[in-house]
Amino acid sequence: AGLREGELRIQCCKACKTWRWGPEWICHECHSFDTDWKAVEPEGTIFSWTRVWHPTHAVLNDRGPYIVVVVELPHAGKVRVIGNLLGDAQQPVKIGAKVKGVFEQHDKADPPYALLHWRVI
Repeated sequence: AGLREGELRIQCCKACKTWRWGPEWICHECHSFDTDWKAVEPEGTIFSWTRVWHPTHAVLNDRGPYIVVVVELPHAGKVRVIGNLLGDAQQPVKIGAKVKGVFEQHDKADPPYALLHWRVI
């Protein structure tokens, strides 16, 4: 829902303020069940990456290669999320490079959805 609204939302424990991704029903730090979703700046740094050569789904047959990055989010306790890196699939990728999120809306899909990609800044 956050991506559809142009926001990156990350789960945060209301009790101890620990950020977490992927979403959980309990905080692994303090064991509280009281969680919240907070909008954070869709900016971070590349923690890791891979260049994908083989399609993982039939709709990607003509889309390779592409680059998948693990992005560390400094505004969310340094949790890490994954996404595609926009641009040339043969571009050099540098660990620690700063990236900004780009929202891709698919309003005509049923149901509508959004994806978050990353662009080097």
